[in-house]
Amino acid sequence: MNGSQPTKFPSSGTPYLGGDGPRIGSPKLTLRLREYLNWDKNPKFRSEIENLFTAEDEVTLGSLLLPRLEFGTAGIRGKMGGGYAQMNDLVIIQTSQGLCSYLMSLFGGREQRSVVIGYDGRHNSRRFAGLTARAMIAKGFKVYLFQRCVPTPFIPFAVTLFKSVCGIMITASHNPKEDNGYKVYWENGAQIVSPHDKKIQDSILRNTEPWDQAWEEESVWLLTDNPIEEVEAKYFEQIKNSVLYPELNSKTSLEFTYTPMHGVGAKFIEQGFTAAGLKLPHHVPDQVEINPNFPTVKFPNPEEGKSALKLAIETANSKNCSIIVANDPDADRLAVAEKVNDVWKIFNGNELGALLGWWSLFVHKEKNGESKDLSDCYMLASTVSSKILRTMAEKEGFNFIETLTGFKWMGNKTVDLMKANKKSEILFAFEEAIGFMIGTAVLDKDGISAGVRLAELAVYLNSKGLTLHDQLKTIYEIYGYHVSENSYYICRDPEIIKSIFDALRSYGGEENAYPTSLMGGKYNVTSVRDLTTGFDSAQPDNKPLLPVSKNSQMITFEFENGLTATLRTSGTEPKVKYYTELRGAPEERDWNKVTETLHEMVEAIISEFFQPTKYGLEARSD
Repeated sequence: MNGSQPTKFPSSGTPYLGGDGPRIGSPKLTLRLREYLNWDKNPKFRSEIENLFTAEDEVTLGSLLLPRLEFGTAGIRGKMGGGYAQMNDLVIIQTSQGLCSYLMSLFGGREQRSVVIGYDGRHNSRRFAGLTARAMIAKGFKVYLFQRCVPTPFIPFAVTLFKSVCGIMITASHNPKEDNGYKVYWENGAQIVSPHDKKIQDSILRNTEPWDQAWEEESVWLLTDNPIEEVEAKYFEQIKNSVLYPELNSKTSLEFTYTPMHGVGAKFIEQGFTAAGLKLPHHVPDQVEINPNFPTVKFPNPEEGKSALKLAIETANSKNCSIIVANDPDADRLAVAEKVNDVWKIFNGNELGALLGWWSLFVHKEKNGESKDLSDCYMLASTVSSKILRTMAEKEGFNFIETLTGFKWMGNKTVDLMKANKKSEILFAFEEAIGFMIGTAVLDKDGISAGVRLAELAVYLNSKGLTLHDQLKTIYEIYGYHVSENSYYICRDPEIIKSIFDALRSYGGEENAYPTSLMGGKYNVTSVRDLTTGFDSAQPDNKPLLPVSKNSQMITFEFENGLTATLRTSGTEPKVKYYTELRGAPEERDWNKVTETLHEMVEAIISEFFQPTKYGLEARSD
């Protein structure tokens, strides 16, 4: 061990200087360790740090205590465990105190100021929610605290309903069971964006010492309002009021299988189906109850395909159901599969975006008249998602808006559009990662309302003798075939990730010398947009129209034959991702040829741009 005057602590109790015991050589780490052990009162998380100290594991202690989870635009998310770099009671208290202080600086003068707090079914989620509420109560906020597990979409819905200044959801969505998170919505009902994230982070660092009564979590459940009944009533009322053909829903012979993926969704999808007049779906028995260990799936993410939907397919087969509807554990995402000619097709997010986009436009026309002007209507999609809505907009006359990746951008853009023009109607928004926003009741992705709307669409098509797959083909015949291929590689070393993207920026040996083609000139690049450095060759001044972020990697290539390929890093997982789409003209009928071309180009992008062998990238395992 280094250091001439090492600090010594007992294996438990209050840290002290001097005496016999384990030693830590780094003065900075010593101060952090003393601080953490003085403040952390959770025996489980505290003991993890004490055990590392007893073992004199200075490297691991340094990795857990010197950095800390940084508050970003989605809040914080990470593995649960001891230390400032993981999710635990102390980090939740510090985060909540920082957020609370920031809210006070902006809204402290309001006579009525409230926050909404909810939680999912993960380990520690309920207690984290209670500790969050305690911080808010300390500064006089009225707290609407859901007193049982709820879907994430209920939080932004409730923020709008109660005119609250903030909403907090304790969830890690579809992450592994070891993780948890802290997701924040602003007073407009959308996720926070910069500069709020940076200012909240600064406020957290100024409020790290726990306030009086910060650890008294159990008592807050008697000091807060439980909004569940009012929120449920209003949420499902708006679903019921927007049903297009309730008589079809009540009479259909079509049946559905549903899985919440061991999450919170089962009760709420039933309420949604009931509100729409649909027969309740068949549940997957082994996945219907909330279970934070997610025992039947490797990853609790329905986006992972057949491996995640294996039990749902087995249940659907046994019940003679032709359609599967699935939510992730916090029910903000939607996956769908359909059995056609005894083969199960799992729709990807772009295909579901096409179907739900078409249905949203169809419903709007049916309710308002076919001839109604669509110039005040909008649909949105993220930049890595299919451009099918843009193609539809060009033909149908509504407006299409492209945003950065993530519903924080689409939610806030929706708010901006409604503020700019009170006549604006935002019909639909989606991202390829199976996230869908139907209307504006929830300014975020919502797997419950999207699941109900998808079921309505399926019932309508069934009444016409059609399937979802049939309708998707029709959409492509009208607007042109849009085929996508998206996936990722795992890379746990940030320096390697940086090397991959830096190499793309100096492909020709100088600044902004990006690749100009694939496969030795077979497929030529027509433009490059780099939202990390702020370069866009398609713009006259080389400045991109979308916001730039130096903290994440994202480069988009446009090819001469109509392919769009975006390479980016994940904001929450150690992944480098690629998103590709090739768009055929409406008169193009050889869809197999389009698909083959796309696959060839994707293989070339992987081998020439990502170079997985050179960089030691790990392929996805499903």
